[in-house]
Amino acid sequence: MKRFVLLDTTPIPDNGGALCLFEYGEDFVIKIQGGDGGQLMNTRMHGSEDALAEIPCKKVASRLQPRVLIGGLGMGFTLASALKHLGKNGQVVVAELVPGVVEWNRGPLGKKSGNPLQDSRASVLIQDVAQVLKSEPQGFDAIMLDVDNGPEGLTQKSNSWLYSSGGLAACASALRPKGVLAVWSASADAAFSDKLRKAGFKAEEVKVYAHGNKGTRHTIWIAEKLKG
Repeated sequence: MKRFVLLDTTPIPDNGGALCLFEYGEDFVIKIQGGDGGQLMNTRMHGSEDALAEIPCKKVASRLQPRVLIGGLGMGFTLASALKHLGKNGQVVVAELVPGVVEWNRGPLGKKSGNPLQDSRASVLIQDVAQVLKSEPQGFDAIMLDVDNGPEGLTQKSNSWLYSSGGLAACASALRPKGVLAVWSASADAAFSDKLRKAGFKAEEVKVYAHGNKGTRHTIWIAEKLKG
């Protein structure tokens, strides 16, 4: 019988909480320490994480040296998908707040996603993605956000800023003309769609299966910058 085996625990900066990495049979699972036992992510179900990068990267791959930003490394599947769909001239910057998550991806998690951190086109910043957005005006052709469970900050309350009008304005400022913002969420949120439109994006909700073609579906907002 499969059981959860705790491999490591890493603190969440400025939060007081921690993330836990478990082995579960042939898979790995990340949970919040002391939470309700629910999984934040696992290596078996990553279809929506793949799509989070595939959809926007296909839209900008034909540009000259496209450069994209991923907020949240997770288990590396979004990064792997971005590298796959950008082409050899692309560059992917990942902003990950939790150093331990990066180490997990360099260690036991890496093989599951194809070791994308070893790709020369990828670079990782141990930094809040909000700081990266503010520091690089028109620095990216696409931005992919998967820093939490969606528009409501779960693992880090400060994440909620990213989904506010101010955070979305920062995303728009960090995007190049006709850039694409993609936002992952565990569930739909009609109010967030309105926020995107008010922030100057043409947005649509895309439903994607977490694994295969049945069962749980997640939401990805694909928002194209309309001006500047």
